[in-house]
Amino acid sequence: MAYQVTSLSRLAEQFARLPNVGRKTAQRYAFYVLSQPPEFARAFAEALLDSSGSIKRCSVCQNLSDEPVCSICQNQARDRSIICVVADPRDVIAFERLREYNGLYHVLHGLISPMEGVGPEQLTVKELLSRLTGEVKEVVMATNPTVEGEATAMYLSRLIKPMGLKVSRLAYGLPAGGNLEYADDITLCRALEGRNEM
Repeated sequence: MAYQVTSLSRLAEQFARLPNVGRKTAQRYAFYVLSQPPEFARAFAEALLDSSGSIKRCSVCQNLSDEPVCSICQNQARDRSIICVVADPRDVIAFERLREYNGLYHVLHGLISPMEGVGPEQLTVKELLSRLTGEVKEVVMATNPTVEGEATAMYLSRLIKPMGLKVSRLAYGLPAGGNLEYADDITLCRALEGRNEM
């Protein structure tokens, strides 16, 4: 009969449900939690329960927020003439880390992917279109340069352009310090298309 501690196994099983966490990593996480003082586990569990119950989608941009309208949408100093459309709340964090963009965001919560059964209806497209009035002059498509990201950007562009708004796409190209010989065809093509005058 195999040795098993039921509570430890249950804890490891819960960690294994997280994305990119395999069985061995889940087991390490479980042992780590058990090696900490009881206050650690209590604080960890409270943070999980609190965030699960209090974090919702912003009613304006659909980003994650613990208030009905997120702090970015509430900030009157932001440029309200531009909306950056991203696939995921993590993309907002990446842009905000740069401290270069001062416009608003819209989070789609996914990308169009017929293979996975995700169409525009499963995304926050309706909510985006309802925002494109008044002050908005430009919509920046900041989806990843994947097949799904490109398809989503093209789909949204076809809906938005007839409204008379400027639709732009992030320039993609070569990373700083990269070598041309290692770049794939799509990256080289994007770098060429997005070239700037010197």
